[in-house]
This record gives sequence, C-alpha cells and structure tokens, in this order.
Amino acid sequence: MLRISHYLRALAGQCAAPRVASPGSSRPPVVIWNLLRRCNLTCKHCYATSADSVFRDELDTTAALQVIDDLHDAGVRVLILSGGEPLLREDLFQLSAYARDKGFFLALSTNGTLINASNIEQIAAANFDYVGISIDGLEATHDEFRQLKGSFASSMAAIRLCRERGIRVGLRTTLTQQNHTQLPRLLDLMTEYDVQKFYLSHLNYSGRGKRSRKLDALQQMSREAMTLIFERAWRDVEQGRESDFVSGNNDADAIVLLQWVARRLPQHYTALEQMLRAWGGNASGSGIANIDNTGEVHPDTYWWQHSVGNVRQTPFKTLWLERPDALLLKLREHPRAVSGRCGQCRWLAICNGNTRTRAWADGDLWGQDPGCHLSDEEIGVHAIPSVGIPSTALPCAR
Repeated sequence: MLRISHYLRALAGQCAAPRVASPGSSRPPVVIWNLLRRCNLTCKHCYATSADSVFRDELDTTAALQVIDDLHDAGVRVLILSGGEPLLREDLFQLSAYARDKGFFLALSTNGTLINASNIEQIAAANFDYVGISIDGLEATHDEFRQLKGSFASSMAAIRLCRERGIRVGLRTTLTQQNHTQLPRLLDLMTEYDVQKFYLSHLNYSGRGKRSRKLDALQQMSREAMTLIFERAWRDVEQGRESDFVSGNNDADAIVLLQWVARRLPQHYTALEQMLRAWGGNASGSGIANIDNTGEVHPDTYWWQHSVGNVRQTPFKTLWLERPDALLLKLREHPRAVSGRCGQCRWLAICNGNTRTRAWADGDLWGQDPGCHLSDEEIGVHAIPSVGIPSTALPCAR
C-alpha cells in the first residue's frame, strides 16, 4: 500500500516520514482476516468468490478467539476484519471487543449495505479505528458491478450514518475501465460526506477478479487516475485538510508519484526517492498477511491459491516468523528475483516486482507484471530517462 498523503505531508514538513521496517524483513505483518466467506453481494471483482450461502469448515467463535491470542503473541498489532461480509457473522462484535481489549488497531472492511439504524449504535460502540466501505463507481456503475440494484444508495447511507456517529470512514474503489471517468466525482463524495480516507485499488487477477481482468483499467487510465489523486492529496495538504489518500495492488504507483513530484515539487525529489527506497514496495508475504475463513494463512488476500499453513493446527507465529515456507522466503527477498521487464527495471528496489499474482495469472509467478503501467523508457529498458525527472536524480548520476 502506498501512503500517498503521508509522504506528501512529510515533504511539506507537516509530519515525519512513514515508519517502515527493512524491506523484505521478517516482521509481524498487518493481518487481513476473512472472518467468513458468505456475502449478500456477488461483486464481479471479488477475490474470495463469495456468495450468499453458508460455507463449511469456517472457524467458530472459540477458534477465532484463539487466533486473536496467537496474532497478539506474534506481535501483530493491526487487524482488518473482512469477509465475505463481516456483518453477517453473529459473533463479530464479540471478536472485535476481544481484539480491542488486546490493544489491536482494528478496522472493519464492509460493503456497507447492512449498516443501518438498527445496528449503527453497536458499530459505533465497537470503536473501530476505521470502517472501510467499498464504492466502485456512481450509482448505476456501482450497482451493476456489485450486481445488486440499490447497493450504492445503501452504502452511501451507511457512510452518512457512520460519520454522524463520529466513526472514521475509508471509501474504497477498485479502478476499472467502467468507472475511471467517474473518479473525480467519487473523490468529490469525500468532501460531501466528510470521508477521511480514500483507497484506490488496482484490479488484481484473483477470484472473480481473474475472470474480470478484461475490465482492468488501461495503462493511461491508471496514470490519469493516480495523477488526479496526487493533485487532490496535495491540495488537501496545502489546505490543512486531514484526508488520507492511499493506493494498493500496483506498487508502480510509487514511481508515478516520484515523477509527479519531479514535475510539481522538484526540490523534494531526492527526499521522496529516499523514503520510497526505504519503503521498498510490495510487502506480500512480509508486511501483509491474510487468514481466510477456514484458518488458512496466505501471503496476502489475493494468494488463496497458496497456503503457508492453517492456524487451527499451527500458531500464526510459527507459520509466519519461526518456520516460514519456501514461498514466503522467496517473497521476502529484496529485491525479488523477477524476470522480464520487472527484472530489468531500474526501479525494482522501490516497487519490488509488484503484486506477483497478476504474473501468476499470466503463467509465470516470477515473470513481469502485466499490470505495470510504466513504459519501457520509464523503467530503463532502453536507457531513456523519464521526462521531467531531474538528471541529478538518475541512478547513473549518483
């Protein structure tokens, strides 16, 4: 995840640079936990291929409480409760209260359609650090993508309810060819609904998202979307507005941010490059982990095709820190041993080969990422420097 606003605030002298661990290091990760697979929606890009039915062999309450203990013992302190739709799980608030008492930074990831007047007080009392609600376009586009008419209106009503109760809200959008032109209006909704956080996700080819890759935003669309977000984020920095823009599932965004700073804030280019190199790019298998509804542990939420073990049989600490499997060790290499354009890229130390699951979907786990939106010239394949980057900042000049 690229913390766009945090980096820009650091450049503006409003905060310190983001704290990061050494790239590729073995460390307690942020854990995204799919508490259940059942969902009231059947979204076209769902990595969990959820449906409105009960799935077998899911962790019961006792097992889930033990997982929370195990995560705490492993040093995990950031926990995102996801699904399916987590609000369909009857013990959600029991689990969240237990995690809160343990001191976790706790987030709820929901489609928002089930948040209403009957449960908003319970959600507010749970004291989530933030509630992330997915909005994948304006009304017609969102409803079609989520395959439920009225889902947009329900989710926006949920955002309003949350803000009325003082709950910090994150608005999440997966960028596609269908919604990229609507991004300016979606960003306007942040101000209209007093939303603090905006997360732009690039499409990952996993679950139903793999079947929907034809909807993936084209390279120029992705670039235009990121430029718009950088401009909005910087405007808010200049105006002192406490918004938080982040992007995920395409670590090449960091290079586009670097290029944007070279054009707009060239005096900060070197400082940003140093921060981004310290960040180190994609952290699947090191700084990010996923636990699915049956207790299987994955390098991140888009890696359900590979399990490193199950928390029913083995504590998370053992699986992740003490006896990591071969894939985790490979993913933790920095920079990773990737091939094709990624292997030749002069920005590999910043991007770290990107998400890898798109390369897997193309048939070569360690091959080039088909979702990279940088040109051959920008990555240095033809040794042509990117337009707008100061010559003193090029690797050959150091």
